[in-house]
Amino acid sequence: MTLWQEINNKVFRSGSKLYVLIGINVIVFLVIGVLSIFERLVFRTTIVDDLTREYLYMPAYLPKLAVRFWTPFTYMFLHAGIFHILFNMLWLYWLGQIFEEYLGTKRTLGLYLLGGLAGAALFLISYNVFPAFTQSGLLLNSSVVGASAAVMAVIVGAATIAPNYTISLMFIGPVRLKWLVIFYLVIDFLGILGPNAGGEIAHLGGALFGFIYVKQVQQGRDMMGGIAKLFKKKSKLKVASTNRDKSSPSGVPRQDEIDLILDKISKTGYDNLSKQEKETLFRASKK
Repeated sequence: MTLWQEINNKVFRSGSKLYVLIGINVIVFLVIGVLSIFERLVFRTTIVDDLTREYLYMPAYLPKLAVRFWTPFTYMFLHAGIFHILFNMLWLYWLGQIFEEYLGTKRTLGLYLLGGLAGAALFLISYNVFPAFTQSGLLLNSSVVGASAAVMAVIVGAATIAPNYTISLMFIGPVRLKWLVIFYLVIDFLGILGPNAGGEIAHLGGALFGFIYVKQVQQGRDMMGGIAKLFKKKSKLKVASTNRDKSSPSGVPRQDEIDLILDKISKTGYDNLSKQEKETLFRASKK
């Protein structure tokens, strides 16, 4: 199998949206990075970097944001350095797989985007409300960049649906996911008055959205499903059925069955599910 075939299978045929998101982030980073390095080597200028910061980073100053209205979307696909994108994409890959294992692959893209927007919203509110930012001159020149808020939404979503999921960390050993996430949230909160205040605030906004979203799913309310239905093409065929079984004719479990299983996962973990419950959750993830 060639490299291109392997990439094609991962990105377009696996069903996972993680590879798509990682691919977009990496491609954007490489394109901007290559152009910037070439410009610096040949012309000794920084036009690419300057234009990127000016037109693709999201500003905190509302009058500037009004004429850069696309930046709440573009900022979450940009990164300020190699380690910035490396750690973001590793976390997205590792924890995103856990999220998709429990809730399927069709919610990842929506959670990433809405988590990024939630982080952007909290960043804007904080910088335009709190005197620490409005009265210090930071408001006029501050901006936010990076996928961290969007990634945090996925990470916290995974920790909310499977808090007792255990992962092994180098030099530390096995750690339950909930404690790992709580640790990073505390670090983010303690850093909101530091040099990366805007980024830390955005992280918290994305995390809050990830938590709320999964809690809503556990209660049977899935905003991602509602959004997906808006773009789903309706069939003109009508099928009449008198099937009274608990599951639908196509074998898709009912929402109340799924909710009970998700509630059990949040309390006791995925490993304590019965074989039948795991099969039910797997069929639901393919819906």
